[in-house]
Amino acid sequence: MKILVVVPAYNEATTIEGVLRAMQGVHDVVVIDDGSTDNTGEVARASGALTLRHVVNRGLGAALRTGFAYALSRGDTYDAVITLDADGQHNPAEIENFIAALDAGAEVVIGRREFSDMPRIRQAYNAAGAIITSALFGGPFTDSQSGFRAFQVTKLRDFRLMTSRMEISSEIIAEAYRVGAKIQQIPISIAYTEYSMSKGQGFFEGLRTLWRLVLKSFA
Repeated sequence: MKILVVVPAYNEATTIEGVLRAMQGVHDVVVIDDGSTDNTGEVARASGALTLRHVVNRGLGAALRTGFAYALSRGDTYDAVITLDADGQHNPAEIENFIAALDAGAEVVIGRREFSDMPRIRQAYNAAGAIITSALFGGPFTDSQSGFRAFQVTKLRDFRLMTSRMEISSEIIAEAYRVGAKIQQIPISIAYTEYSMSKGQGFFEGLRTLWRLVLKSFA
């Protein structure tokens, strides 16, 4: 199975080299430098990754859509696309578990984090996200906000993703249900650091994300 790993990145110069080094020589990787104001793009290119840059910061959703569009533009080059974060939270070695799930027949695979391992504020955010996503778009779903995911390209072609920011995570679930994808959740490990905690969305951004999800549900 030919894999493309899509890594959205915004001001991740301090962590992205380690993330990319773990995948070097194993999988094709494209980094979407989402208008970083540090040298994220330069570090990514020096690490050997193809890097596509947004001139201005457009948001997580826009970065993922750019990565997906690149994968689909390659015709039959790739069988699957995997996304993971650039801040070091995800373990690239676990990509093999996603590939195994795809090989077994899944079309969309979502990494399920253990909520008890999360800081309390993240537990609250992610529990709310799972409940809201399940209520608005289908479910039940345990961890709708996980950034570690895999998609069969044949199914990804049917997705109609439109959002540009954090609500992309719930929109992906909505689209997976809409197109009738075989969805599987698999457990993943997660490494929380002071740095990675500082990158998450705050309370008010969470409220804005919720509002955009409600609008999306009526679209």
